[in-house]
Amino acid sequence: MIERTFIAQKTREYFIRKYVGEMLGSVGISSISLKKIPLGEKIVINTSRPSLIVGSKGANIRSLTKALKEKFNLENPQIEINEVKNIFLDANVVAERIVSSLERFGSARFKGVGHKMMENVMNAGALGVEIIISGKVPSARAKSWRFYTGYLKKCGDVALSVRTAKRSALLKSGIIGVKVAIMPPDIRLPDRTTILEELEQVKEAAVVKEEKKPVKKEASPRKRASRKKNKEKAPEAPQPAAKEASKETAEAAAADPADNDEAKDEAAVTKTETASTADNAGAKEE
Repeated sequence: MIERTFIAQKTREYFIRKYVGEMLGSVGISSISLKKIPLGEKIVINTSRPSLIVGSKGANIRSLTKALKEKFNLENPQIEINEVKNIFLDANVVAERIVSSLERFGSARFKGVGHKMMENVMNAGALGVEIIISGKVPSARAKSWRFYTGYLKKCGDVALSVRTAKRSALLKSGIIGVKVAIMPPDIRLPDRTTILEELEQVKEAAVVKEEKKPVKKEASPRKRASRKKNKEKAPEAPQPAAKEASKETAEAAAADPADNDEAKDEAAVTKTETASTADNAGAKEE
C-alpha cells in the first residue's frame, strides 16, 4: 500500500537526521532537512558554527558521507551547510547553549545562565521568550524554574509559528531538562493595528484629486504634418457666375467714378420727364 511507503520514507528520514546529529555532536545545529535531487539526496544542515562541521580540509564531511552510504545505502549523498544569521532567535541554538553552560558550570549557577540568555534573546529583537529548567536545580528534590519576559502566544494559529526546542543536560546529580520558546519579531499578530495621522490622510486625498484631473493631449508632430498636407491638397470650390459679375461691376464702379456720375444724371433726367408727362396728361383731362 502507498501509505506504508510514505511511513517508511519518513521513518528513514528521521533516523538519518538523528544519526547526523549524533555524529556531529554539539556544534550549534539548528535544523537538518533532506531533499531529493536528480543526482541523489541532499542533506541541508543549518548551524551556527559551520567550520566545526566541515573540519580540516573537509575531513568531517567526507567521513559523514561515507558513513551515510554504508549505513543507509544512499547512492550519492550531498551535504550542504548553511550558517544561521541570528543565533539568539533560534530556539535550538539557544537551548544547546544553555545545556553546554549547565554542563560546564553546574546547576548552582542556573539562575544566572537563564537570565543572561533571556536578555540576549530580547536584545536580538524577539517579542517574547520563555525558558523552563526542570530537574535537581540545585536542591535534592526535582523542581522546575521558569524564566519569561515579553509577549508569548500559547494558543491559536499564531502559536504555531512560535519557535520551540527541548534539550537535556547530563550532570552528576542527574538529568536537567531545558525547554525554550521564542516569539520571533517578524510574526504577524491579528490584534495588531496601526493608527494613521490625520495629516497623512489629508495629503493622500489631495494627491488623489490631483491625479484625477484631466490632462489635455497635444497632437503629435506627425498628425500636425498630415493635417497640413490635407489642407494643401484640398481643391478650391468654383465661385458662381453671379458673384463674379457683381464683383466685376463693383470693381468697374470703383475704378471709373466719372461714369458713375453720368449714370446718376441720366436717372434724374428720366425721373423729371416722367413727372412732366404725368402733369400734361392731367391738364388735358380737365
